[in-house]
Amino acid sequence: MKITKVEVLHLKTKLKGGHWRPVVCRIHTDAGIYGDGEAALAYGEAQVAAYGIVQNMARLIIGMDPLDTEVIWDKLYRSTFWGQNGGPVINAGISAIDIALWDIKGKYFGVPVYKLLGGKKRENLRAYASQLQFGWGPDIIPACTLEDYAREGKKAVAEGYDCVKYDFFTFAPDGRKYTDEDRLGLRDPKTIRLLTQRVEAVREAIGPDVDLIIENHSYTDALSAIQYGNAIKHLNIFYFEEPTTPTPGLTKLVGDKTGLPIATGERIYTRWQYAEYFKENAIQVIQPDIGTCGGISEVKKVCDMAYVYDVGVQVHACGSPISTAAALQVEAVIPNFVIHEHHTYALSPYNIELCKYDYQPINGKYQVPELPGIGQELSETAFRNCDMTVIQ
Repeated sequence: MKITKVEVLHLKTKLKGGHWRPVVCRIHTDAGIYGDGEAALAYGEAQVAAYGIVQNMARLIIGMDPLDTEVIWDKLYRSTFWGQNGGPVINAGISAIDIALWDIKGKYFGVPVYKLLGGKKRENLRAYASQLQFGWGPDIIPACTLEDYAREGKKAVAEGYDCVKYDFFTFAPDGRKYTDEDRLGLRDPKTIRLLTQRVEAVREAIGPDVDLIIENHSYTDALSAIQYGNAIKHLNIFYFEEPTTPTPGLTKLVGDKTGLPIATGERIYTRWQYAEYFKENAIQVIQPDIGTCGGISEVKKVCDMAYVYDVGVQVHACGSPISTAAALQVEAVIPNFVIHEHHTYALSPYNIELCKYDYQPINGKYQVPELPGIGQELSETAFRNCDMTVIQ
């Protein structure tokens, strides 16, 4: 079996005012089997770069055997010059190709990818409702008041979720977005008190038996994160996510000074970078992104490394439903799985329509797709609404 062509798509959506534009690919073979993958840079400012790098990498795999996933991964990593030591754009390109190849491999053997990774360890995957500061539903509704925060938490719990996540430092009470000037360095007592009140309002709304994750998106630095973490740690925080710039030393400092479990990883791109966190015991939960960390091949290696150090895993998947399906295949297998992030964008019809199947948690639990491959594929809607380049 040989790779004959690769279609690279920069999708167009109405989500987030048209700024949510996933970059995906479909790899075709001479056996009539195809696979879909994703470079998960749909948000932020790297979409055009992702669209370009997948095209670059597609040219390197034409004529190769798609079942040789390790051979192809290593070729992309070592022969691109910029590949060694990674980076979000390079590794996102590798991710898109790798996920699509695993999709082909599963279809070729007629099994879900989890079978090829070692077998399903669990039937259901615990999920949490994520980014509730944007509202929990298909529309983005900024949370500004204490009532807003409490209401969205109650909505998620009513749907069966037993864990929720907020970035309480996104919107000011007047609706504007907080700036770097608001978040960095030692903060004034009024700001810390407001953040604490927001966390308290959610804790009271969801009750003592629902886990609460605090998301910081690395918008705070070590100083403000330590202040904030110490102010809220009495509220039974499940973990403190991306509290500062993702470096091992600063991450460990925040964990040591607050005593909170630390999670980070969606902006860490190689197993070698993760190794530094493990050696320093700087992290309790890793979050390798399936679409920017080198795909299924690399994320599985990172998860296995984490297992050696008793570090838990949440495979990050903030992209189209292609990324979600690929993440679920890995999370079903690994022994150190903690929880799956279900992003509020996954509820948007503009994201759902990009793929054939709408997998959603039931009572806060995900079931793993059982179709051959990753169990998901691009829809006709995706192909109608995109910029596309064909490499053959």
